[in-house]
Amino acid sequence: MEALAVRDRGQAGEVGQVRQADNDNQVIAMWLHGRPVTTARAYGYEVGALMAVVVKPLAQITLGDLQTYFDGLVDLAPATRSRSINAVKSLFRFAQRIGYIKFNPCAAILSPKIKNTLAERILNESQVHTLIALEPNPRNRVLLRLLYAAGLRVSEICGLNWRDVQEREEAGQITVYGKGGKTRIILLSPETWQELMTLPKGLTPDSPVFTSRKGKGHLSPVQVHRIVKGASERAGIELSVSPHWLRHAHASHALDRGAPVHLVQSTLGHASLATTSRYTHARPDDSSARYLGV
Repeated sequence: MEALAVRDRGQAGEVGQVRQADNDNQVIAMWLHGRPVTTARAYGYEVGALMAVVVKPLAQITLGDLQTYFDGLVDLAPATRSRSINAVKSLFRFAQRIGYIKFNPCAAILSPKIKNTLAERILNESQVHTLIALEPNPRNRVLLRLLYAAGLRVSEICGLNWRDVQEREEAGQITVYGKGGKTRIILLSPETWQELMTLPKGLTPDSPVFTSRKGKGHLSPVQVHRIVKGASERAGIELSVSPHWLRHAHASHALDRGAPVHLVQSTLGHASLATTSRYTHARPDDSSARYLGV
């Protein structure tokens, strides 16, 4: 029995020493595996930029190499620099976790603090209503309304099929496959539901709710960005509005109107309540500044 135990421990040790990757490209591919397409593309770009400048295998990159590289990004926007640092730190953590590298030099790199500009990207209710009302294209008007009313990400609205749309009493609901592979169900108001029902139905349940310009597939994120940009310009909004701004507006306006923060979290699909709570900090109800005599 003792010999068997020793043999089992030996086998376990051998299994634990199995190399998970043979080269940097394999490590990067495994690190990006399963991430949303947009995240994988952005993170892949940041790591590619690092490797092109440092020109060393991951296992040979030093803390000095990383500090020199990140110092060279000082002229970039804070959010862009932060994304680069966080992407690289994530890769090195992963490489160490799977045993590809023994030492993680990125552990000594601090993630930069960036200014919270969320308040700058929250449209007021009048702006949102004007943006939707002035849209001349009926299909696009439904798109804008659903982005706001359901707080959808652009990838979620592009991926919506008719099988995801279900009638419920006087209104209906949509089933959304969101970030991180999570599914959530969102109840719609009767007004939003009725407008959604004006769209022509697809030939099959798997037909997209919002089709491409040629009508042969799903609307692309690029097309949605163009629709939102055009709508914001018609509304006289002198800001670079993106589809995600309507999601921000949903969260802020719902909280302003008294929606419980946990309900907003569930509707938007936030993994953390802290993420949803950012909107209360971006638009506080009160401030001690209002109590001063100046």
